[in-house]
Amino acid sequence: MNIRQKAQNFATKAHTDAGQLRKFTGEPYIVHPAAIVELLGTISPSDEMIAAAWLHDVVEDTDVTLMDIQNEFGTVVAQYVEMLTDIQTRSFGGERIHRKNANLLHTAQACPEAQSIKLCDLIDNASMVVERDPIFARQYLLEMKRLLIVLTKGDPILHQRASLIYERGISLLCLQQGSEEWFKRSWEEYEAHLPIKSVISA
Repeated sequence: MNIRQKAQNFATKAHTDAGQLRKFTGEPYIVHPAAIVELLGTISPSDEMIAAAWLHDVVEDTDVTLMDIQNEFGTVVAQYVEMLTDIQTRSFGGERIHRKNANLLHTAQACPEAQSIKLCDLIDNASMVVERDPIFARQYLLEMKRLLIVLTKGDPILHQRASLIYERGISLLCLQQGSEEWFKRSWEEYEAHLPIKSVISA
């Protein structure tokens, strides 16, 4: 069995055993990694990138550890997964803005391969977020914008695609809200906690 198929099987079992379903649709969670793998396929990724795409959420969302990933798939895949794993999740506690800014710093340090996978993750998560949950979308898209600013090492075509989805979502939200004042206020809150320029220059 090649590493791609092995990672798909491993991720499917991990997410199924955890009882995890896709937000909004209730589908088996593995449809999300599958979508990322499909998007990643447009840039001729390595086998290790595809494996990491399948596995990118297992450490955050299941009982699987990074050591498990390294033992099963090797150091390179484990490094990619580590770069794609939030260092502060909801179980960490505290305010969302603190967690997201901490994770932003982590993502900014990721290698080009991991950043490309992250761009695919953003594309899939953001594609219908405004239509499905406009309240949550206000937070998600603002955080997506901050991520796009630091994901400069990722594939440029994927970055452009993610940026277009972001612009479409923000335009729709501003139309719904009647202005973009909500975005400016929220951006200022995030900036007060962690200026984006300090992340770029780090």
